[in-house]
Amino acid sequence: MNAPSFADALRTWTRVALLSFGGPAGQIAVMHRILVEEKRWIEERRFLHALNFCMLLPGPEAQQLATYLGWLLHGWRGGLAAGALFVLPGFVAILLLSLLYAGYQDTLAVTALFFGLKPAVTAVVIDALIRIGRRALRGAGLRLLALGAFAAMFFLHAPFSLVLLGAALLGLIADRVRRSRQSPGDAVAGEAAREPIPDASTAGPPPPWTRTAAIAVGGVLLWWLPVACLWIALGRSHVLVTCGLFFSQVAVMSFGGAYAVLSYVAQQAVHHYGWLTPGEMIDGLGMAETTPGPLIMVVQFVGYMAAFRNPGGLDPTWAGVIGSILVTWVTFVPCFLWIFLGAPYVETLRRNRALESMLTAITAAVVGVILNLTVWFALHVLFAEVSEARWGPFRVLVPDPSTAQPAAMLIAAGALVALLGLRWGIMRTLLAAVAVGAAWVVARS
Repeated sequence: MNAPSFADALRTWTRVALLSFGGPAGQIAVMHRILVEEKRWIEERRFLHALNFCMLLPGPEAQQLATYLGWLLHGWRGGLAAGALFVLPGFVAILLLSLLYAGYQDTLAVTALFFGLKPAVTAVVIDALIRIGRRALRGAGLRLLALGAFAAMFFLHAPFSLVLLGAALLGLIADRVRRSRQSPGDAVAGEAAREPIPDASTAGPPPPWTRTAAIAVGGVLLWWLPVACLWIALGRSHVLVTCGLFFSQVAVMSFGGAYAVLSYVAQQAVHHYGWLTPGEMIDGLGMAETTPGPLIMVVQFVGYMAAFRNPGGLDPTWAGVIGSILVTWVTFVPCFLWIFLGAPYVETLRRNRALESMLTAITAAVVGVILNLTVWFALHVLFAEVSEARWGPFRVLVPDPSTAQPAAMLIAAGALVALLGLRWGIMRTLLAAVAVGAAWVVARS
């Protein structure tokens, strides 16, 4: 199929952005459903290949996947459009909620509006797990690898990067074993059967090193320019400069998914800098979980509250808005930089057998990672209190049965029936869940 027009792609990326609830698993599922199954703009293997690459990068993998796929379809302008549109709805929503939260500390209306959304998002994540697992886990070996990745993260709290590295090494070993068992004739026949992947991408050979250097220099300058300007205008000790430096560091080290990096952000923002309280950090996480866009958008709320509480001579509200914009900028500009630097080279290697075997193993491990996120998310949505039990190196999340949320469980079950049984669309399911949840909160109040 020919590549879509840029205007058609913009409309589709806007639709993806407005439907991007549910954290990375749900967002990846939305893109897969629209771009692979519905539009057929991206071939299945190419989608999984792009996902594997984005999972290896620091930052929100779903937003980077959108940027990568936009780049495949329309080059750098497609990547900019897809990545920016993916962030925009969540940015606007969290900015408005931050203004309300800081100004009035009254979240009853927000609670009523979003009560039904969390369990529905849980259903969307489960749906994503089923869809991606069904396509990626082709064989008992890959299924065992996915379960191993889940067990390593859920029971041993293994670092995400270590899980991916282990999967890559297993994939490389599997490729070497297959090659050692192949006869020369089988190897030649296998290579002949490897036809080019049909797709509508504009990706060609990798750019010359001069262009790569220009992208690197330009991206770094864009990344640090706002921080440098604020440093000159307000001084090194101002909270906005501190936020710019801190969240730039977070952007580089944010391996392991949103939940991994947010634990570090919470520790520093609450205990080290004192920008907000633990309860406020949880409220911010709830905002990010129930609005479109990457879960990492909670850092925008942290930036707003930090500057609002410590305006340093500025109007508190305007300081909060500037902090919100600055933190979003230094968090996501590096994401575009990683994609525009790495994607052209990754595309030239996509038919390398050893690399493909490694990425196939990583894909299986990613399914295990998504399962870990699904369980974590479901436990914290369906139960008000979840504790952690430890036995030596093992740890298990244990929900308190007395804090079960029957209404949330019913909404989650209904959303699953709607998605898997009735084949409802994501937006229709979410709107229905919001309506039911709001009615429940109003009735109880």
